[in-house]
Amino acid sequence: MQVRNKWMVAGGVLLALLVGGWLALLLLLPSDEELAAKASAELEARLGVPVAVGALGWRLFPVPAVVVRDVATRQTPPITIKKLTVHPSLPALLDGRLQFDSADLDGAVLPQLSLRALDKGPGMAQANPDATVLERFVFRDVTWVSRRGMAVVFDGEVDFDPAWRPRQAHLRRPGVQPATDLRLTRQGQEDRWTTQIRVGGGTADGEVEIKTRDKGRLRLEGALKPQGVEVASAMAAFNRNSVISGQASGNTSLLADGDTVGELAQSLHTKTVFSMRGATLMRFDLDKAVRSLGKDYAGQTQLDTVTGQMDTQNTPQGMVVTYSGVKATSGALTASGQARIANRQIDAEFAVDLIDGVVGVPLKVSGPFENVKVSVPAGAIAGAAVGTAVLPGIGTAIGARIGATLGKIFSPEPDSKKGAPSVPPKTRP
Repeated sequence: MQVRNKWMVAGGVLLALLVGGWLALLLLLPSDEELAAKASAELEARLGVPVAVGALGWRLFPVPAVVVRDVATRQTPPITIKKLTVHPSLPALLDGRLQFDSADLDGAVLPQLSLRALDKGPGMAQANPDATVLERFVFRDVTWVSRRGMAVVFDGEVDFDPAWRPRQAHLRRPGVQPATDLRLTRQGQEDRWTTQIRVGGGTADGEVEIKTRDKGRLRLEGALKPQGVEVASAMAAFNRNSVISGQASGNTSLLADGDTVGELAQSLHTKTVFSMRGATLMRFDLDKAVRSLGKDYAGQTQLDTVTGQMDTQNTPQGMVVTYSGVKATSGALTASGQARIANRQIDAEFAVDLIDGVVGVPLKVSGPFENVKVSVPAGAIAGAAVGTAVLPGIGTAIGARIGATLGKIFSPEPDSKKGAPSVPPKTRP
């Protein structure tokens, strides 16, 4: 009985000490307003831009937590955070270490142009790079805004290993059908991850690796294998319109270099060798465009096959997309060429062959997406027809080149180096 009473007394003393400690902590903590002001100053020092913090408060029960609300950088447009809840590790705090069990982000807007300004700050130095500062990060309703104002919402979660290495991650587009998401799984303790991607009703699984080179510079290398991806659906999943529909498959390689993960993303280059069957060129009738010399191209073009290579290159001015070696065939025509897309501008050249004897018509597509211009040189049809007559039965590729060349001879373009084209002499009545 005496032993039991001693344990009860000891437990009572311990409970009293814990309660007293919590009360003392509450009394020593500054007010929420003071915490918000200190957080604003600290964030500004770390990020290099002014930051406003609407509210910051502590919550000790049922588990310790810090809740930050209404954060906004003073930029145009601003980076905003609606609510961020972080759960510090109590054992780590008692040991004098800063460590968090989890962080929950609920509502944020991340404009790409504003994020670039954060590179000017001194950064978040870490005393122990091998420590796991954050175990788990969960985010909901996070809006990424591209350079051109295209907004895309993401949800997801990331579990971290030491030195901020993702052990596993899941990124998804909420409310999008078919399901669109990315899963990363780390392979042991290597800086290598398997990827599982679902998009457009198909998959693009593969592997990525980050290598540390001389002077700590990073290099990302990877390979994906797109299979059965419906292109129009995949583009729509990210609020973008596609010029073509149909299922695509192929092989993609990834390459990037940089001193930080952010620089890797900014320099990412991808190369995809692709093939499509049963495709449709949407809002563009190739046959009509050729026969009307580019004056009318409204409609669609059914294509049996499309093959080629697509390269994407991230730059400080945005992504540049280049299509090369493109070949399209259908029961009515064949076409080959290349295209370049940057800053919502397109510059493309194609040679189009129609089955009724017109071969190698040069077709140009250029201008901003909102006002695309389609042109066919006035002498193209005559030149293409002569090309067919000179070498009847010749293969499409060679015939296209001859037709395009003769088209330029029949209707030469003005030489921009010589200024404006000369006015033809007047004929006598």
